[in-house]
Amino acid sequence: MQPDPRASIRLDKWLWHARFFKTRSLAARQVSSGHVRVNGKRVSKPAHAVGAQDVLTFVQGDAVKVVRVRDPGTRRGPAPEAQTLYEDLTEPAPRDTAPPAPKYEGKGRPTKRDRRKLDLDKRGPLE
Repeated sequence: MQPDPRASIRLDKWLWHARFFKTRSLAARQVSSGHVRVNGKRVSKPAHAVGAQDVLTFVQGDAVKVVRVRDPGTRRGPAPEAQTLYEDLTEPAPRDTAPPAPKYEGKGRPTKRDRRKLDLDKRGPLE
């Protein structure tokens, strides 16, 4: 079944249907604060109409999401149904390359001397 290209839905409602936000009011607040772009243009009205082939850019948590609307949808269904409403264009985030936290090899809390040693190992002697 091909989605009707003329069909449209409110932006806040679509974000809620697609399960990007837990409540519709959270989606509306995100749009109202100007943190959502539709086809590269900033949108500040939650009632802005979106339809098939529109590209949305918004922040969700710590990541920037870029999605293409496939279908306006008719209800907020289960997650597998919600995932059919969009195509995720977000590039995968690079793996965190930070070194792991140093481990204290002893038992209990480190002494002041051990703590200094851990700090020197982490920063290096010249800092």
